[in-house]
Amino acid sequence: MSAPQLVVHHDKELMAQAAAARLITKIVDAQTSRGSASVVLTGGRNGNGVLAALAAAPARDAIDWARLDLWWGDERFLPEGDPERNVTQAREALLDAVPLDPKRVHAMPASDGPYGTDADAAAAAYAEELARAAGPENHGPVPVFDVLLLGVGPDAHVASLFPELPGVRETERTVVGVHGSPKPPPTRISLTLPAIRAAREVWLLAAGEDKAQAAAMALSGAGEIQAPAAGARGRARTLWLLDTAAAAQLPRSLYPPASP
Repeated sequence: MSAPQLVVHHDKELMAQAAAARLITKIVDAQTSRGSASVVLTGGRNGNGVLAALAAAPARDAIDWARLDLWWGDERFLPEGDPERNVTQAREALLDAVPLDPKRVHAMPASDGPYGTDADAAAAAYAEELARAAGPENHGPVPVFDVLLLGVGPDAHVASLFPELPGVRETERTVVGVHGSPKPPPTRISLTLPAIRAAREVWLLAAGEDKAQAAAMALSGAGEIQAPAAGARGRARTLWLLDTAAAAQLPRSLYPPASP
């Protein structure tokens, strides 16, 4: 697993714009070298901010949207179309404005879908979908995602892996149902750390004063059970994208010397 690299931007708007530009470049590079690209999206204000910035970027047209697979790191287990679902927010921010192949948009199941209110069955079905998409070259039960985006919560959770809860302790399954989430809604579906670590690059997004303690904890040696963000690492690269408020509590030894 790769050691974290940090980039600190002046504010959350610049962070979102820079992350969107980075993402466009990564997708185009992957499509050029392998024919297609695979990205895992995250929800929350920072994840949606990146998608909105991507939608507004003229360079978005460099992407061949029909050759892009989109997955989700987690989802709120709510009915299809619910405004709190990550996929609903992603469609509003970007997806409805670009010519994606619907078959390559891999939304997590909704609570009014074929698995009803059984979040564990829905999670198992998403794990099966990931396994079907994983080729022999992936050497594992999930595709090797080009970029996996994660928002970092004030408690250092990522996806829907919360400190001390069973999901963050999972070592075998790639997707789990989450019950009793400390953040509403209580029932969710989430990738696990083993699935997250299959990505070539993991990008963690943190902006705002309320994320400063979480970032400092995750980057200062905390264990992944107490700070799940500490366990989110990419195979080739782990990139933390922060604004100055979220970086305020970082030890000076970690603070990048020449961030924009």
